[in-house]
Amino acid sequence: MTTVLWLALTWAQIALGLAACLAGYRIAVGPRAQDRVLGLDALYIATMLLFIVTGMRLGTPFLFEAALVIAVGGFVGTVSLAKFLLRGEVIE
Repeated sequence: MTTVLWLALTWAQIALGLAACLAGYRIAVGPRAQDRVLGLDALYIATMLLFIVTGMRLGTPFLFEAALVIAVGGFVGTVSLAKFLLRGEVIE
């Protein structure tokens, strides 16, 4: 791995870790439920991207599969929470 690529992946991991921390802060402090849902959405995206960047850095395909599972779970969770906030129930 070249030095430039290693350095770029390192900075990407730092930035995504910081983004995940800030999203966690929004989940904990968010004044409304909608802010918490947006924080959760940002958290799962940052975590998914962090898994992808780490998989690129380590050269292993297993983290890409974990990122796919996180993406599907985050999407389902976001849709369920949005439906709950809109209608007050998830299952009709």
